[in-house]
Amino acid sequence: MVVHAEHSTAEQEQTIAFEVTGMNCASCVGRVEKSLANVPGVRDASVNLATSRATVIVDPGAFHLTDAVQAMTAAGYGLMPREVDLQITGMTCASCVGRVENALKAVTGVDSATVNLATESAHVRYQSGITDPAALIQAVQGSGYEAAVAGDESREDADTGRQDEIAGLGRATAIAALFTLPIVVLEMGSHLIPDFHNWLAAMIGASTLLYAQFVLGSVVQFGPGLRFYRKGWPALRRLAPEMNSLVMLGTSAAYGYSLVATFLPGLLPEGTVNVYYEPAAVIITLVLLGRYIEARTKGRTGQAIRRLLGLQARTARVERNGTDQEVAIEQVVPGDRILVRPGEKIPVDGTVLDGQSWVDESMITGEPVPVEKAVGAEVVGGTINGNGSLRFEATHVGADTVLAQIVRMVETAQGSKLPIQALVDRVTGMFVPAVIAAALITFIIWLAAGPAPALTFALVNAVAVLIIACPCAMGLATPVSIMVGTGRAAEMGILFRRGDALQSLKGADVIAVDKTGTLTEGRPALTDLIPAEGFDRARVLALVAAVEDHSEHPVARAIVEAAVSEGLQVGNANNFQADPGLGVQGTVDGILVQAGAARYMEQLGLSTKRFAAEASRLAEQGRTPLYAAIDGELAAIIAVADPIRQTTPAAIRMLHALGLEIAMITGDNRGTAQAIARQLGIDTVVAEVLPDGKVDAVRELQSGGRRVAFVGDGINDAPALAQADVGVAIGTGTDIAIESADVVLMSGDLRKLPQAIRLSRATMRNIGQNLFWAFAYNVSLIPVAAGILYPFFGILLSPMLAAAAMALSSISVLSNALRLRWFRDEERARAEQVSS
Repeated sequence: MVVHAEHSTAEQEQTIAFEVTGMNCASCVGRVEKSLANVPGVRDASVNLATSRATVIVDPGAFHLTDAVQAMTAAGYGLMPREVDLQITGMTCASCVGRVENALKAVTGVDSATVNLATESAHVRYQSGITDPAALIQAVQGSGYEAAVAGDESREDADTGRQDEIAGLGRATAIAALFTLPIVVLEMGSHLIPDFHNWLAAMIGASTLLYAQFVLGSVVQFGPGLRFYRKGWPALRRLAPEMNSLVMLGTSAAYGYSLVATFLPGLLPEGTVNVYYEPAAVIITLVLLGRYIEARTKGRTGQAIRRLLGLQARTARVERNGTDQEVAIEQVVPGDRILVRPGEKIPVDGTVLDGQSWVDESMITGEPVPVEKAVGAEVVGGTINGNGSLRFEATHVGADTVLAQIVRMVETAQGSKLPIQALVDRVTGMFVPAVIAAALITFIIWLAAGPAPALTFALVNAVAVLIIACPCAMGLATPVSIMVGTGRAAEMGILFRRGDALQSLKGADVIAVDKTGTLTEGRPALTDLIPAEGFDRARVLALVAAVEDHSEHPVARAIVEAAVSEGLQVGNANNFQADPGLGVQGTVDGILVQAGAARYMEQLGLSTKRFAAEASRLAEQGRTPLYAAIDGELAAIIAVADPIRQTTPAAIRMLHALGLEIAMITGDNRGTAQAIARQLGIDTVVAEVLPDGKVDAVRELQSGGRRVAFVGDGINDAPALAQADVGVAIGTGTDIAIESADVVLMSGDLRKLPQAIRLSRATMRNIGQNLFWAFAYNVSLIPVAAGILYPFFGILLSPMLAAAAMALSSISVLSNALRLRWFRDEERARAEQVSS
């Protein structure tokens, strides 16, 4: 808890402490203290820069924390924002989601709250110092639900609780069915077989039959059906009715009417003395059955997370005190030396120290081909070792492993809301009160204008309206599709870091692609070095390599590796300077060496015209020309080529098949960039772009309202990833902590991108189907339940059929969403067949 308060009973003072953001010097401290001192009710204020903490002594009756926040905001500072995930229990429909969200948003200090019915969770962003998780949980409880802070333990508790809930619903359904069946036999048998009715009346007596139905119906109403009263009545009393309230009102009306007909028949008009124990009991049984099937189906939507968690090894063979010991995975720490034998799971992330093997990383990258691992290679926890043995050093354990990050990303995406959900929330917010009003209007109209017995018709149709209009299907339509879609994507090596990226990616018009490491291998190699007259090739290469040895740029590495491979002695450079996007310079044995692009030479006042023919030829071959200057004189033209990934041409063809425009953004010179573009069939080329110019390039592509997806490595391209409508980071499976990207492709295969787009389109199509059927179901069947067809066709909808239809609507939405589990990219499969 961030706020700390102490009370002084003698002086009635309160001390409050909270964290402040934005302070970086002593003058900031003074400004914050001054702004707080002017807040009404503040007696004293002190700020500690080292801890970023402000402490104020206040008069509790006059001080309001919101005034302090406003004062600090006006001064340019703020409170530390925090985020927390809560596990919510007790939600049954979209109305519950709205109530929990509204309760959380009403807490002072909450910036945003998103509640997900499918995952039964809430993600809350709040201002530390104004509120805390305890206050959020209290707000949820005040709205009639239970909450707890989510975590690894709460996830396990939630899974256990969900299994307990399914088992409880199964038992309740069985009990309800057991006691409902005799009522159905007695009631329906009497109607369908007159001789059976006469025999029962003679053997048992008509009044005894009524009493038997009363006993059986009461057991169902207040046994298995008691759960509807426990949730529905408190919600109704708070004037916030939800699904349980509808079922409670409908069945109570039928049961209550039957009580009067059984024990006080004289109170009812002539011809209206009927009992409805049967529909009340059948409705409860069918609703419970629907919930039971729904709960089991919802459990399958989260299987992706459970499968990911199941990948983690439980133990590791760690070298301790000179021997290999089997320890629990929780006891592994960074730096431990771990042995993995053939066929075993790699327990945590690490770097190979000894051994050679092939590792199956398909569960992380989605690629079926094993990857070779040798000394220096990175291994990922949860992957499967092949036939060799490996000893590696643990680098990331626990929550820092790739697998743990993947789980967090998938959970975050599954808990997200798409923009389309805003419409659903607005509708469902008033849906249940509107249904109750519609049921009341139905009752009044039938009572006033219906045929005899009008009271019976009014009751039956009002109950049918209450029962059929549950908004469960509307509440589940979007989140279950997101859960299944993002889970399937994770299995394919595609991580949606945010659920709304599904919608954004589906609507992309332009795919902007960084060249190096995305279209190409990202490992340039020196192909040419043509010295100017009077310069020795080997001498120039050695001098340039000495300077480039101080740079981590891939091109620099290629030049150094070429010099070493030719057996040249690479000296040591002094006074190294790098000008990003242009070139580098340094002094080697007193000789000034400068190397870089043509624009760098021009900046130095050196003309590159003498190499114009060579530069043009190299660019046409897709090689990047660079230049070297020795002691202020142009010495050579150097060419570096980055091989195009083997899978890139197929990926570009697949993106074009989706009707997308492809743009390449690169810092390479225009000739090289256009040569690669011609080779790959890329539509638009933006070349010679400095790192900070990629954002402007993305903005230019966005002109005219076009939506742009930018694909890059997620590090150097972070600003462009953030600027794009959807940012896609492409990596090797270990570089997944990319905060700027919305989607992460776990392998280096660009074919994952069209796969992700097709999956996003399939998911959005699935959501559209769910929403259509959910809304169409209610819009079409509520009037039918109210009896609109009766004057024309003599058709009424039985409350029992209404209960069955209500349950079926939710099950159909869940079943439709589960189809995404079997999504397979047929286009990629065809492309792979062609390439093979």
